[in-house]
Amino acid sequence: MCGGKALFEDPDFPSDHTSLLSDGCTPIARLQGDITWRRPQEICQSPELFPDNINLAHAKQGLLGDCWFLCASNFLLTNRHLLNKVLPSDQPQWGDSRYRGSFQFRFWQLGHFTEVIIDDRLPCINSNLCFSRCQSPTAFWVALLEKAYAKLHGSYEQLWAGQVSEALVDLTGGLAEHWSLGDFGSDGEQKPEQASDQVSRRRLDLKFLYPVKDECALSCSTHSSPAGTNETGQYHALTVMEWLDVRIVSGGVVRLLRIRNPWGRCCWGGTWIGSGAGWSSVDPIIALDLQARVAEGEFWLDEAEFMSQFDDVTVGYPVSKEGHLKSIYTGNLLTHSHQLAGRWIKGYSAGGNRNSSSYGTNPKFWLKVCERGEVLVSLLQHRKLRNRENCAQTQLDDSKNTKHQHYQAIALHMWKVEKKRFNLGRMLNKPPCASTHCHTYEREVVLHRQLEPGYYLLIPSTYKPGTEARFLIRVFSFFSTSLSVLKSPAPSLPLTDGEWETSYFRGSWVEGTSAGGSRNFLSHWKNPCFPFTVGGDDPAVMSGLNVRITLQQSRPDTDLYPIGFHIYKVLEGVSVQTLLSNEDPVASCVPHCYTQDVSLACCLPPGAYTIVPSTYQPDCSANFTLSMSRRIQRLKVVKSQERLGTAIQEVCMLTCRAVA
Repeated sequence: MCGGKALFEDPDFPSDHTSLLSDGCTPIARLQGDITWRRPQEICQSPELFPDNINLAHAKQGLLGDCWFLCASNFLLTNRHLLNKVLPSDQPQWGDSRYRGSFQFRFWQLGHFTEVIIDDRLPCINSNLCFSRCQSPTAFWVALLEKAYAKLHGSYEQLWAGQVSEALVDLTGGLAEHWSLGDFGSDGEQKPEQASDQVSRRRLDLKFLYPVKDECALSCSTHSSPAGTNETGQYHALTVMEWLDVRIVSGGVVRLLRIRNPWGRCCWGGTWIGSGAGWSSVDPIIALDLQARVAEGEFWLDEAEFMSQFDDVTVGYPVSKEGHLKSIYTGNLLTHSHQLAGRWIKGYSAGGNRNSSSYGTNPKFWLKVCERGEVLVSLLQHRKLRNRENCAQTQLDDSKNTKHQHYQAIALHMWKVEKKRFNLGRMLNKPPCASTHCHTYEREVVLHRQLEPGYYLLIPSTYKPGTEARFLIRVFSFFSTSLSVLKSPAPSLPLTDGEWETSYFRGSWVEGTSAGGSRNFLSHWKNPCFPFTVGGDDPAVMSGLNVRITLQQSRPDTDLYPIGFHIYKVLEGVSVQTLLSNEDPVASCVPHCYTQDVSLACCLPPGAYTIVPSTYQPDCSANFTLSMSRRIQRLKVVKSQERLGTAIQEVCMLTCRAVA
């Protein structure tokens, strides 16, 4: 109790095994009976979010295998504006009369920051935190941040094994790149593509990062036990706290890196550990100063040791106080940015890789470059849930297996187009002007190029045709650019192969009531709904396309909204809100396009359906017209010289129903 009022208890993330476990595949499942949930004031006498000594605020890993997340969390401590974005300041803490046992966090998810509210009951064993904590036993920002991130993913167990790059993006809204320190061509998960693809994946050179070395996040990881460590582990991530060039007694220079192990203890036995032999080559005063910087769990090593003992690094882009990215390639502040959502749909837009004949059906985007300069384009896919059937075979600490569980193999290709009207088949037979690395099981891949002014065609793809997933295209640049969807023509209906009935509906998206936005937003269910049925009396109805829908917005070409629509199967006894919130559509016209009209032709089995048109963002007011053609009869004989008349049209001038 606090001031006579009960403290907040989160009903969506309760203090029981449902918040700990998803499928019980990790070692924390064995802790289930030993864990109790306690608030910070039940763990220590004077809890606080942050200690006075910043070194004691760093994360220390507990019994959960989330070193990847903790390495990214450390970056927030050196970037106060990012920390305040994730953990808004001035929240009531313990001892404050406003304290009610809850804390608010924000994480970047697929294009925008999402709020996560938790209570402060934390999993403990014998009154001690069993998962992550701060070096200071009275500081709790790390434990609370970890709980909020676990709630975002569904459970603590979902945080077991992951990628530092993912956590960095979720905490900053920026970009992160994953680079190898080893030899290329040995990664069995990557697939070869056409030789014409200009694929380049650079090996890390620390000199390259020098202009942004004090601003970017840098993490290193090992997939097996390095020779310099005295503890084993298949995968472990560590944080590079700083690196600098130190003059040695002989007159040369040695590059040293200070590394933090999230275990909170030193695990290195190299040349520069403690009173190692390396320090004898450095001026004693400099050596003492550098050794004094080492906090608990930290150690120094030189560049040669770093490059040989670790397998890869993750580099997080600096983010300014204004929210702009700074390029790790040039140091430029990338003040212009765009993003568009998309989806690979089986049988419609999931064309697979360039070796597939269906590659041209993949979603396509226009990138207009106004000046010569630096452009970054990223492709980020939605995360899949862990596959329970394969869980028992998973090596839990292996990051590659984790990537296979959660992601498709993806890539992004770019072609320079001289004119916006072009032959797609001929274009795709030419080598792209740029592409990401071969299809790889990463959540996000990044393409960096210096581009000339003009139009560029972007095609994101999965490796396997027919693979379904959602994605986000992001563009960052130093100068003005524009990003839009290239509208693919809808398959033409065989109007000479039957009779068609067309209905027209007029509707409106109204801010605050019926402009619910796309499925990325919880308000999607508020959009107008248009019910219709597909009859089952015609045995030929399933032999081809039987429904065509066109959505047209009533706005000038210079001020268009991105529009699209979904078709849902109506389930008996299920409310519209539940249907649109929990069920996947049976067909979709996505991604949302900045065009006057979008169309979709499809084959639907008999049943009841509803069409839900939407703008991408909520609260975009506009009028629209929806037309729907249904095949009502299949003609058995059509003479070649006959021409069918216009299909029967029923004009239904309806005011759309706004779902309350």
